[in-house]
Amino acid sequence: MSKLRIDALVCEYDGKRILSDLALSLAENEILALLGPSGCGKTTLLRAIAGLMPVHGGQVSLDGEVISSADQLVPAEQRGIGVIFQDYALFPHLTVARNIGFGLRHWPKAEARARVEEMIRLVKLDGLGDRYIHELSGGQQQRVAIARALAYKPKLLLLDEPFSNIDSQVRGELMAEIRAILRSQGVSAIFVTHSKEEAFAFADRLALLHEGKVVQTGPAEELYYRPVSRFVADFLGGGNYLDAIVASEHEVETPLGAIHSISPLCFPPTHRGELLLRPQQLALEPDAHGSGVITARRFKGTYCDYQVSVGPVELAVRSGHIGLEQGQRVAVAALPHALVLF
Repeated sequence: MSKLRIDALVCEYDGKRILSDLALSLAENEILALLGPSGCGKTTLLRAIAGLMPVHGGQVSLDGEVISSADQLVPAEQRGIGVIFQDYALFPHLTVARNIGFGLRHWPKAEARARVEEMIRLVKLDGLGDRYIHELSGGQQQRVAIARALAYKPKLLLLDEPFSNIDSQVRGELMAEIRAILRSQGVSAIFVTHSKEEAFAFADRLALLHEGKVVQTGPAEELYYRPVSRFVADFLGGGNYLDAIVASEHEVETPLGAIHSISPLCFPPTHRGELLLRPQQLALEPDAHGSGVITARRFKGTYCDYQVSVGPVELAVRSGHIGLEQGQRVAVAALPHALVLF
């Protein structure tokens, strides 16, 4: 059974439909990223799951129990769902310890105190329990928000743009730590982000939204290398598109010549389409007689991003050959992979 199940969900705001027949599920102990452009419905979906807005069709179920539908709404405070907002919504007049223990006010005092101390250790804020929020860094405030949300042992954790206010230099480390905390506590989580880098690093699975619907779900690698549409392909990263004609079940003809697919194509011979080639799926080799010419080069440390002209075709290529120079001739070839044709 899924931890969370959403069926044919419809949400409207001021007479405008924001979510339309949306379907999604979340497994036990899974971390899911809701990804998509501004206005696609990510935050609306999060609020509907949390019980902070009504739904107008379909339903949301948690642990097999319907918590939202057009005629049923379990109050937000009775859902057992923790929510961390973008600004953390911490109480500035309370200490770290009292912020963390805010949701434990009805627990026996000794149990609540022990749980707060456990959470402080878990998020590595030892010795800071008596500090006030303004005395903490952004990363420390995020840890307080996580500890407060986890303190009362929620069934599900929702995070709305949780890393957007964190300095980029510490963001990666903090994401890894919080992911490990969620794993150690066995908590299922959904987080909203507009950043594919955050989604790739933090989530087990992605759900990409567009115009109020989920257009594709799956692991990051699946959405990146096997997108179901150009929208998915373009949203998750730059790519090259080549005119292509299907030659056989495993081959297409392109301006670069014949390119082989390691898995069968789902189009018949003579079908015309656009072939997606990610920059990492192309290889360059120095060749004085090669068909490609490097027109631009950007050094990135262990690799370079190149612009390469092959006749009238301009290609973006990411290569570990960092010694190639602008104006140099190169041979261009597609690395073996399952071709994606639109």
